[in-house]
Amino acid sequence: MRVLIVLGHPRAGSLNAALASAFAEGALEADCEVIELDLSSMEFDLDVLAPSPADQAMEPDLERARALIEWAEHLVFVFPNWWGTMPALLKGFLDRVLVPGFAFRETNGHYYGLLGGRTAELITTMDVPRPVYRWIQSAPGRRAMTRATLGLCGIESVRATAFSPASHSEQPIRLRWLEEARELGLRLERGPRGRRQQAWHLLKRGLSAVRPQFYPMSALAYLVGALVHPAALSMVPFLLGLACVVALKVATVLVNDLFDRESDARNLNWSPFTGGGRSLQEGSMQTGSLWWGAGAGLVVSTLAALSLLLVTPNPLGILAVWLPLAVLAIGYTLPPLKLSHRSLGELDVALTHGPGVVLMGYVAQGGSPLDPTPWILGVVIGIAVLPAIILSGIPDLSADRDAGKRTLVVRLGQAGAARLAIVLTLISALSAIALGLGLPSVADGLPLLAVPHALLLASLVRDYLTRGAPEQRIDPIMATALLYIAWFVLVPVVRLI
Repeated sequence: MRVLIVLGHPRAGSLNAALASAFAEGALEADCEVIELDLSSMEFDLDVLAPSPADQAMEPDLERARALIEWAEHLVFVFPNWWGTMPALLKGFLDRVLVPGFAFRETNGHYYGLLGGRTAELITTMDVPRPVYRWIQSAPGRRAMTRATLGLCGIESVRATAFSPASHSEQPIRLRWLEEARELGLRLERGPRGRRQQAWHLLKRGLSAVRPQFYPMSALAYLVGALVHPAALSMVPFLLGLACVVALKVATVLVNDLFDRESDARNLNWSPFTGGGRSLQEGSMQTGSLWWGAGAGLVVSTLAALSLLLVTPNPLGILAVWLPLAVLAIGYTLPPLKLSHRSLGELDVALTHGPGVVLMGYVAQGGSPLDPTPWILGVVIGIAVLPAIILSGIPDLSADRDAGKRTLVVRLGQAGAARLAIVLTLISALSAIALGLGLPSVADGLPLLAVPHALLLASLVRDYLTRGAPEQRIDPIMATALLYIAWFVLVPVVRLI
């Protein structure tokens, strides 16, 4: 592991310097490559004098520091707590070296860290008791460093260690602190995170890769299909069918990240709603891991489907729904279909997230895939999905176009796609009214919720058009579009339970 230790005390020969050296000793014993950067020995202007710190010429010492930050995998900041935060020397160093274009970028008010994949830890000395600093003073320096500074740049802070009280400590206590600092460095032999931290990190990394925020809608649509079957809910087939849908969703998401990686790498407007899972781009997952996860998802979905054949009275119905659903879901980006590259991806998502999952829930309970009720519900849900999936392509337009994808947004442009989303939203609202009138036992009350929401969504998209339909993040519109879909699954679930 490559470790950079940044000593932020302005005086040489300080306790902080001894702690930094002790940490370095332990890290070297852990077979790490270690470089110490003593800010007190560097020559640079602490003040940002240009309108942007990126416009101010860097002194040679700062150029070297910037190169070392790029080199490092783990950063260790050692500094005293003065007035609740860091010394001016360290603050000035951060102001000058963590500049836009190197440490982060800002696009239309959204900030993106550019130093991801690195970890950091803090070692501080203070005179205030640690409980007072944390619970009464709210740890201002630690919060500023870990969240507002390192966090914004994409660096994950894994540990903060404070030694207190420093000014009144006697030699035996300081010797004990030095040994603790050496042990902290030695712990890097097992990686920057502790065992529990590493387990939690792996869990978060896996969850981030499969994008769990998009599963509840699919699960609820599946539940609608299961509940609309006239017979009492059979739990074993229900759970097997749900496993089919969820595991297939996992495989689809990971396959999308694999085959959309060129577009995702070019994307400058990614968000929780668009731009893929970012696992490959941020270095949190490797290609092999995504392939393994996608394969595991397909295997689980297949095994659940095969098990479902044994416990439902209509096995042919299961095959008639699950096989096309699997092909369409994986074929969104997987060659040779690559539906998302052929202006068919939006329709594909509407079909799989509407009729596909509703029918899967219905046939898992023994229903026929030819029965009209699940088709009606599924189509109405699919129409509600279309505006969101079309709008999600707006922030991705340039990246998709440059990667050779022919999404509807690429073909129609931002304004054309936004207008189409408005039309489909209004059509969806009309379908909600028709569904409420035609199937009151399932959708009574849906128009009262869906129609005002549709008008709100259409209004937001219209305002976006009046601003010139720029290619940028449209998070409020996306959140509104996704919440709009929720009424089409929540109301039937409530009515059918």
